[in-house]
Amino acid sequence: MKFAIAIPQFYADGEFDPAAFREYLARAEELGFDSAWTQESTLGASPQLSPIEAMTFAAACTERMRLGCVVFVSTLHSPVHLAKSLATLDQLSRGRIEVGVGTGGRGRPFGAFGVDPARYVARFTEGVTLMKALWTEPRVTSDGEFWQLENAPMEPKPFQKPYPPLWFGAASEPALRRAVRMGDGFFGAGSSPTDRFAEQVRIVRRALAAAGRAADSFPIAKRVYVAIDDDAERARARTNAALEGIYGHRVPAIEAAAFAGTAADCVREVNQVAAAGAELILFTALFDQREQMEQLAAAVLPKLG
Repeated sequence: MKFAIAIPQFYADGEFDPAAFREYLARAEELGFDSAWTQESTLGASPQLSPIEAMTFAAACTERMRLGCVVFVSTLHSPVHLAKSLATLDQLSRGRIEVGVGTGGRGRPFGAFGVDPARYVARFTEGVTLMKALWTEPRVTSDGEFWQLENAPMEPKPFQKPYPPLWFGAASEPALRRAVRMGDGFFGAGSSPTDRFAEQVRIVRRALAAAGRAADSFPIAKRVYVAIDDDAERARARTNAALEGIYGHRVPAIEAAAFAGTAADCVREVNQVAAAGAELILFTALFDQREQMEQLAAAVLPKLG
């Protein structure tokens, strides 16, 4: 079992404190977290820094921790630009990058990005395929529906070979099967309750068996929204308010998926996530991130397993 922590990203205009950011990441390394992760939401009322820039700053603040994003909504990106940025960051970090990708689902503001909503899945799969080619082939020729390249090189390649681990965010059965076909691992969403995650894991494992892939070659992870407080009611109220800020409105299903309560409550819930199949758990505190990280390390992680 590996444990990860969220990279702080939520800052209003002028609030970002570089020294506090460095101290948070240095402490996360000291506490033994395996990795630290961002998330992506380009448009929205919640003030959220862009993931790749936050990852780049984090790479300069750390020495050992792996750094990732779960997920880049790669449907909305140029795969050429995204492949270049990620290869560069993998070089700068000396091979510590993890890459999560997802379609973003039907509810994205596709018009703001020049994307045809009727073809977003096709665009996603073509884009991921093109990124892999740019990371591994000396020159790429592609006559795709969305992007065309003729004998085009991209250098340098990523530091990791053939490329950084490619995690897929997915929820529906077709998307989970696509993750097995195209990806290196599955990352369950923080908005997904544990019983739903367990069913997703079962679908992934059936798809792996059908494809003749060993289960241990395809890691499974889950983001967990967490709030630890001796006053469980206060933890729940603060969690629900924070989630409303992120998603723009109250979503009872997402609130129910978040773990809010005492340290013992958190231990019980996280052990259930592990039993459902998670090999990496990404703890994402929605407020007081430094304090929550300390409580996780002191009162939760030692009691898991």
